[in-house]
Amino acid sequence: MQKITKAIIPVAGYGTRFLPVTKAQPKEMLPIVDKPIIQYVVEEAVASGITDIILVTGAGKRAIEDHFDHNSELYNWLAKQGKNELKEEIKKIAQMANFIYIRQKGPYGNGTPVLCAREIVGDEPFAVLWGDEFIYSKPPRLKQCIKVFEKYGDPVLSGLRVDKKDVNKYGIAETAQVEDNVYQIKSLVEKPDPKDAPSNLAMLGCYILTPDIFDDLDNLEPGKGGEIWLTDAIKSLMKRRPAYACEIKNGTYYDTGSKLGWLRANVDFALKRPELKDDFKKYLKGILK
Repeated sequence: MQKITKAIIPVAGYGTRFLPVTKAQPKEMLPIVDKPIIQYVVEEAVASGITDIILVTGAGKRAIEDHFDHNSELYNWLAKQGKNELKEEIKKIAQMANFIYIRQKGPYGNGTPVLCAREIVGDEPFAVLWGDEFIYSKPPRLKQCIKVFEKYGDPVLSGLRVDKKDVNKYGIAETAQVEDNVYQIKSLVEKPDPKDAPSNLAMLGCYILTPDIFDDLDNLEPGKGGEIWLTDAIKSLMKRRPAYACEIKNGTYYDTGSKLGWLRANVDFALKRPELKDDFKKYLKGILK
């Protein structure tokens, strides 16, 4: 079984849900306490064994490249200030992985940035993660999905159970259980009406894909909104080979591309921080009173 070492992270979107702050700042660089969203996504990938991070960017995304680059001037300034521990922490960001940047070209839709990375991925299985959402879990969500892929050798999508009333917000899978938290996907339904939903297992933001998906993406007719959708390519691929859903264990989903999801993540992660949690709890209790 070929080891998965590459992850594609599309980061070319405009971030319209966060305007005006995203007019000059990538949404992926919005902070969760003191760390940008995109760093949480990259850290998950690295903790799962990924060595090559392929960031598919667009105009106005330079801050992402700068964040994962070395900054000797900052290192020197921190050293002069005696902040060597912070200097080493910042230095490690650029050393986490081999970062590769390509510009998105082609029609809108979340399938386009994946297709743009075809030449870099080559003939290898690979991961796709979105740059503005993540699932916090131990072990990492991606690692759980890779484990399923290593057993079955076919595409794997991460899933979480959602409230039945909320299924119209997500792509929902019709499945047949294979083992414990692993299901074979029979069909994918995008944002179904709750009364028509085949299950409450939502497919959320992490994919292990095989390189034959690129042909499906290349031949795909534009779908909803005239855009190229990764889900449509996966449906096409499923005509030739099975795909699996890995229901993530001990996972909490953060849609940090939405205002409410971003606020929730900040509260949750602030409460995990030893130096912040006590004072922050007092503050929150004071607000509730």
